[in-house]
Amino acid sequence: MPIATPEVYAEMLDRAKAGGFAYPAINVTSSQTLNAALRGFAEAESDGIVQVSTGGADFLSGTTVKNMVTGSVALAEYARVVAANYPVTIALHTDHCPKDKLAGFVRPLLDISLERVARGEDPLFQSHMWDGSAVPLDENLEIAKELLEKTARARIVLEVEIGVVGGEEDGVVGEINEKLYTTTEDALATAEALGLGERGRYMLAATFGNVHGVYKPGHVKLRPSVLKEIQDAVSAKYGTEKPFDLVFHGGSGSLLEEIHEAISYGVVKMNIDTDTQYAFTRPIVEHMFKNYDGVLKVDGDVGNKKVYDPRSYGKAAETSMAARIVEAAQHLKSAGTKIS
Repeated sequence: MPIATPEVYAEMLDRAKAGGFAYPAINVTSSQTLNAALRGFAEAESDGIVQVSTGGADFLSGTTVKNMVTGSVALAEYARVVAANYPVTIALHTDHCPKDKLAGFVRPLLDISLERVARGEDPLFQSHMWDGSAVPLDENLEIAKELLEKTARARIVLEVEIGVVGGEEDGVVGEINEKLYTTTEDALATAEALGLGERGRYMLAATFGNVHGVYKPGHVKLRPSVLKEIQDAVSAKYGTEKPFDLVFHGGSGSLLEEIHEAISYGVVKMNIDTDTQYAFTRPIVEHMFKNYDGVLKVDGDVGNKKVYDPRSYGKAAETSMAARIVEAAQHLKSAGTKIS
């Protein structure tokens, strides 16, 4: 059972919160980066989450096709086949989906899963993210309520975001200002609008200074205490300890102690993309420099097929990305916690 059933995914999230660890959620854009993620999780003996963004799904469908649903379905079906060879459990997730892409991404994928569930099958993806950070909170939560009703019927976990992640991802730019910090009022409004699991399970991407992109450690000004404040405020009203399953976005450049503090407040999932992109690409660049004459047909020569064969540098890229995922699992304390 390498792809989690809805029940197993729920167990994964419960184990993470109870055990004080979080799952690396690795963005992939190809079959090879998916294989690297699976290898990394297996080597870390960690279950994990593989996710695809709107841009990643678009790319997966083919650069002349550009169909996010086609790319997502292809990834999910391929993952079901290749993941069977790994001794870890993987959940499939779709990353940031803003309002203008709901109709071409999350909504049709939900319809596919509803059809699968009606046939007695598992949903195609185990969770979907609705990113309403760019719209007013009231509108964000109204859309989240409608989606939650649908994800609950499809046996899928919804991820919602309140507050704004700064920086840029897939062309979506978040300004760096006070909106980077979710307030207790935002959290209380979310609990009132969506419940605390009785209307359908959801994860909350609450922001505490998070910024997408490339940053050196210490540059991003995180305030993990924000997560404690929102958990405590909602707990005081509803009497439930750590009521939210929290998600950590924009983690590049975060200090390890900040990551561990965030986990202690209920973070169960941390998105990792920038660091694994670099880990994948760096060995390819090295290969090209070292094999310059063989990769290029210099002055009409034939080059060296052994070094321009994509497998020659693809293996190094997969190895490097997998190693970075092992490191992520160690940092998030999920290494050695696999269910199987």
